[in-house]
Amino acid sequence: VNAATTNTPLTTFFQTCCGQGYDPRMEKLEYNYTYQDAQGLKPPQPFPRIRNRGEMYVDSFNDQSWNCSLGTKEEAGTWMNSGDQAGTIMAALVWLLMIYSAATVTLLSLTEGIPVSMGMIYCVLVMMALASHAKTSLTDPGSVPRAAVPVEMQRQAQQSHSMCGQCQTFKPPQSHHCRICNRCVSRMDHHCPWMNNCVGAANLKHFILFLCYTWSCSAFALSLFGSNYFFCAVEECTFHPVIVHLVRVMTILCIGSFLFTSSMIMNVTYGILTGIGTIDRLKKK
Repeated sequence: VNAATTNTPLTTFFQTCCGQGYDPRMEKLEYNYTYQDAQGLKPPQPFPRIRNRGEMYVDSFNDQSWNCSLGTKEEAGTWMNSGDQAGTIMAALVWLLMIYSAATVTLLSLTEGIPVSMGMIYCVLVMMALASHAKTSLTDPGSVPRAAVPVEMQRQAQQSHSMCGQCQTFKPPQSHHCRICNRCVSRMDHHCPWMNNCVGAANLKHFILFLCYTWSCSAFALSLFGSNYFFCAVEECTFHPVIVHLVRVMTILCIGSFLFTSSMIMNVTYGILTGIGTIDRLKKK
């Protein structure tokens, strides 16, 4: 990569905004493994930088221009899995159900079935859950670039390295190839159809936040409905007859969501504590 091209004011501005701190003068990522000098006449070749904690490969920083496109290919500007129609429908269904629940609670607040403050709290939780869902779906889960090569310590410790039969590229440890996204994903846990994306090293945090916010929404709504049903003794706190049917449907959705997110939170927590992802755990079984 040309240092003069990389350090233009416009490039520096975008690197600062995007948090990308690559500096070709400081990080020597490229390394010629065919370099031979048995007689010692050539100057020694600088070694690539030592990998940081958690890095499984060295990215040689491809200098392809960024383009405004959607997809899971390396040259795509924004990560979005558009090849799975079922996943797209399921991801859209998540937004539809969350908006439905927020609208139901808002109607309850307007009809004075529940306090307005409780409705505002629930809507904030829904907004945070949807934001986490969008971030998980539109974030690269940790796809392995085509230019990835083993780090120097791995190259010296092992004579051979894993290669992906689909991508025909180096396959870092604990990475798996996703047939839906058609990419190898570093530290891939699983492909979630509700996210329409893989859950890997780069978007696991957003996935956990989505689970926590969705669990909080379900628990909060069930507690509101339960307290109103069991402890309401006056007419002022009863629900409007039209909203009763909406609340019944929402109660069923909240129970299913509460049970599902609880199991997923336990599964993800177990994977974090043991360091073994869902795919690796199922393969061992």
